[in-house]
Amino acid sequence: MDDLGTGRGPGSIGEQLLQEELGTQARAEAFYRDQVLDHLNDRMREFVAEQEMVFIATANGQGECDSSLRAGPPGFVLVQDPTSLAYPDYRGNGVMASLGNAYENPHIGLLFLDFSRHRIGLHVNGTVRLVRDEDMRAENPGIAPEPVPGRRARVWVQIAVEEAYIHCSKHIPRLVKVPTDRSWGTDDVKRKGGDWFGSAAAQRAAAQQAGGQPRP
Repeated sequence: MDDLGTGRGPGSIGEQLLQEELGTQARAEAFYRDQVLDHLNDRMREFVAEQEMVFIATANGQGECDSSLRAGPPGFVLVQDPTSLAYPDYRGNGVMASLGNAYENPHIGLLFLDFSRHRIGLHVNGTVRLVRDEDMRAENPGIAPEPVPGRRARVWVQIAVEEAYIHCSKHIPRLVKVPTDRSWGTDDVKRKGGDWFGSAAAQRAAAQQAGGQPRP
């Protein structure tokens, strides 16, 4: 929790000012007191170990934000201890938006949502350390080897936990899981979604209209 010396308790200055303006101080203070931890308790660690996906939020050094999804087999997010967890950064589009942000600005927010079993969520905020795969495996010899080439991460994102707290279930829909081929690490364009939003087609059409050479 950020105590910025305002004398108004936990939370950022923006939070405090809006709580005062909207009259939510008492509810906020109760939430900070009862729900916000500086570590992962036993139930939180068990919950993380069950999850197959997590939403992440990062920002670069200028505060420009990016959100993304990370997914893998249950337990792909490694709970190292009550104040540390890590996940492998699997092969993606090569842009490195999230890792690039973390390289400039180590702050990260993670949101685990369980849609099918518990229908509950967990926020984890902390700071990032980027660790090469060989170093992570040397530090944690119990990590199972990855049989699929695309799942062999080059970098792990290790998070030092600063805040952990519940995301309430009232707006989380209950979804039913169905068997599916996740195609981890594939470079098959169709299985990755292809040009689903039509961006590449529009760019090619614009290039042709401008008299340029269409991109492959």
